[in-house]
Amino acid sequence: MPGVLEKVKSAYILWHSYHDTLPKTQRYSLGNRIDKIFVELVEAVTTASFLPKETKLPYILLSIRKLDTLKMFLMILWETNTLEDGKYITLSLPLDIAGKMLGGWRGQTERYLEQMKNKQNPAR
Repeated sequence: MPGVLEKVKSAYILWHSYHDTLPKTQRYSLGNRIDKIFVELVEAVTTASFLPKETKLPYILLSIRKLDTLKMFLMILWETNTLEDGKYITLSLPLDIAGKMLGGWRGQTERYLEQMKNKQNPAR
């Protein structure tokens, strides 16, 4: 299992324990939306991890977008005092690490694709 998937999975498990403690109004609105985005993020990272390098990039970019959206929604919960400081920090740490890992994965994949492009179309 790729390290980024492990980070996202552990953050989701942590989120799952927090979700039920949210006030009812936030749990069934923003809380459920966050839960759905977490699942979509896990799906995108898993898909990217099983694809050949040539076709990974769209799923890596999707993962980055999902993660950024997720972090924004969590920040909204925190700023509205719906999510306690400690829980927000504990949840944010693995997501920040996952973001750095996704950024690195994106860079590696883009460099690989550029090298393949240069091999197919060498400068004359």
